[in-house]
Amino acid sequence: MPKLFSATLLLCVSMPALADEVRVAVAANFLDAITTLSGQFERQSGHTVLISSGSTGKLYAQIKNGAPFDVFLAADEARPALLEHEAAIVPGSRFTYALGTLVLWSPDRGLIDAEQSVLNNGDFRFLAIANPATAPYGRAAQEVLTGMGLWERFSKKMVRGENIGQTYQYVYSRNADLGFVAKSQVFSQGQFADGSWWEVPADRYAPIVQQAVQLRDTPAATALLDYLRSPAGLAVIQAYGYGTDAAQ
Repeated sequence: MPKLFSATLLLCVSMPALADEVRVAVAANFLDAITTLSGQFERQSGHTVLISSGSTGKLYAQIKNGAPFDVFLAADEARPALLEHEAAIVPGSRFTYALGTLVLWSPDRGLIDAEQSVLNNGDFRFLAIANPATAPYGRAAQEVLTGMGLWERFSKKMVRGENIGQTYQYVYSRNADLGFVAKSQVFSQGQFADGSWWEVPADRYAPIVQQAVQLRDTPAATALLDYLRSPAGLAVIQAYGYGTDAAQ
């Protein structure tokens, strides 16, 4: 009996006690990638990942108002830096996990060409972008259109998503003819989704440097962020069209 009791006690301690939950606030552009990463991480670690997605600006506001997240995966570097400055993160936890790419995309295969004729001619009903005030991909889209001299011209043709996820849905559902979305939303395993697209040259907008911070010092949160930086994690991030060369 004592041996059986000891073995049972050891099993109880070694299994459930090690598993924990990680509450992740993630920018909408990275939702598909973190869903894939979380599945792999959960199978490997036994931890459970709980995901809340939205615009970086709104997630930052929720964190400031006390939302109980353990990890914040932002779509920029500004909000993580603010949280670090405010001593609201685990010291030394801020790092770049991905470099974002902006794409103009339409489910219509013939709409977007290499010369961006559809933009130059304005031959569309609605153009979707994310809100530049809260979504870094929206800010990038505004920079591109401003640089092309089209921001004011298209002001009445724009539909603005609360975040890049909603922006993509506007285009996918054809409520907008085309839209500026994250490459990760229309690219996976080396292929673009059906339709037509223009991968916007990186010199047309400020770099989309996506940074992560750890908000609570728990083993599960630390393990998840370590996994993002592992070769297996970086391979998934790259498969969704993100850059990682400068990630650190």
